[in-house]
Amino acid sequence: MEPVKVVTGRAVPLDRSDVDTDQIIPSEWLKRIERTGFGAGLFAEWRDARDFVLNKPEYAGARILVAGPNFGIGSSREHAVWALVDYGFQAVISPRIADIFRNNSTRSGLVPAEVGAEDGRRLLEAVATDPGLEVTVDVERRVVEVPAIALVAPFQLDESARERLLRGLDDIGVTLVHADAIDAYEAHRPAWMPRAS
Repeated sequence: MEPVKVVTGRAVPLDRSDVDTDQIIPSEWLKRIERTGFGAGLFAEWRDARDFVLNKPEYAGARILVAGPNFGIGSSREHAVWALVDYGFQAVISPRIADIFRNNSTRSGLVPAEVGAEDGRRLLEAVATDPGLEVTVDVERRVVEVPAIALVAPFQLDESARERLLRGLDDIGVTLVHADAIDAYEAHRPAWMPRAS
């Protein structure tokens, strides 16, 4: 996982609330065994409609998803985060992000920025009005900024999740931070204890 300090770019306005993980990546896409390739299934059922926001050329290449409240609710499938990342999103901004989705996000390098309801609505409207609007999600400072509309919106991110993102640590990376201590323990572990072959 690559470190994420600041995400700056254009955003996609997903003006829907209560978006669950089955809507993000429908269950028929869960048969894959790799973490890649899920972007093609992102919002698959909604993308059948020509006027769906991801089908609009003015939002092509956007790196940030701005959604309504209660984003990522439903099942705990990591595939929802993998689909967003595989599609090219680096951050999700919403007035309410489900806890399990938020935890899965920080383990895969996707920044979950939960902003206040008023800031979320204002940002959603601004991005819908101006597809070229530049949005910045600053992980170090825990703030979403949009200078063109004078928006500075703080977001909560616990210190361990923030550290994971800043250092680019997935679950294995978090363990490998302690590699020296693990090696030292293994070197002095009693011989009667089982060993990996």
